Amino acid sequence: MRVLISDYKEQMEADYSLTIHKLKELLPDCEVVVEPYGTKTFFAELERADGMITAFLPVEEALLLKAPKLKCISQNSAGYSNVDLKAMEKHSVALCHIREYCTREVAEHAISLMLALNHNLKKYDESVQRNVWSYQIAPAERTINHKTLAIFGFGKIGRQTASLAQALGMQVLAVDPYVSKEDAAQCKVVLCDNEEALKKADIIINHMALTEENYHYFNHENFIKMQNHPIFINVGRGGCVEEDALLEALEQGQISAAGLDVLEEENPDLSKCRLKNRDNVILTPHAAFYSKDSIESLHKISASNLAWYLLGKPENCDEIVKR
Repeated sequence: MRVLISDYKEQMEADYSLTIHKLKELLPDCEVVVEPYGTKTFFAELERADGMITAFLPVEEALLLKAPKLKCISQNSAGYSNVDLKAMEKHSVALCHIREYCTREVAEHAISLMLALNHNLKKYDESVQRNVWSYQIAPAERTINHKTLAIFGFGKIGRQTASLAQALGMQVLAVDPYVSKEDAAQCKVVLCDNEEALKKADIIINHMALTEENYHYFNHENFIKMQNHPIFINVGRGGCVEEDALLEALEQGQISAAGLDVLEEENPDLSKCRLKNRDNVILTPHAAFYSKDSIESLHKISASNLAWYLLGKPENCDEIVKR
């Protein structure tokens, strides 16, 4: 049995010892190879692999054609928008992913971006770096308990974010077609439609997973509907936001600031990124999930998922999307 661990070089972890240890615990005779995508030997290793662990690589027909032995891909993440499920089914390759592992981390990251932007921390830091010591270089804002937060995507992470925001005294709206009003009421949030949320929100946080239906959900049309010039935060998926529309919304003042943990490209060319060097934009490198606890869970669960599937015991996997 041979397992390949791979991702883009920039996204590879420094240490996969926890993953390898867990794989060896369940598959003691397996051979594990850690190989970044794009090396001269990557496709040779892929051709020999029975299983692969990845988080960011696009799993498409072209890749699967070069993996004749592959039985299962274990996503080292909760999302799998980079996976062509039809191609996986065609090649009889199973897909496992992680049901939950970084709920608290992502919610805290979203709230951190919200508070930093509401208090103009980036502007103040940049002014001090220029030897300017003045609180008046940024406009005075109302405290966060006077503001309304709209959360798009009210799953586990959205609910955790709502709980943290409520502890700060915020009113919380939620937009999610799969959540009932009764369910939302139990969380003490108001379930509403897109129009109402965009009209009332002072802060918008996107927690939606990426689907065909919500690709470029935040586009020119929806940014124009944001009446309160809100802070816009995306800790969901980059593809949910049309970046040209976001840039236009920033430049025209339709939104007052943006906090982005993800961009449209998972592996962006930052030298061409027009969102950089703006005092009302904070960019983080898809880091919302990242903590000591989450990384430990991530490695162990993704390894266990793959091992159990290769052992013929898929019922022990955390979550299987396709068999």
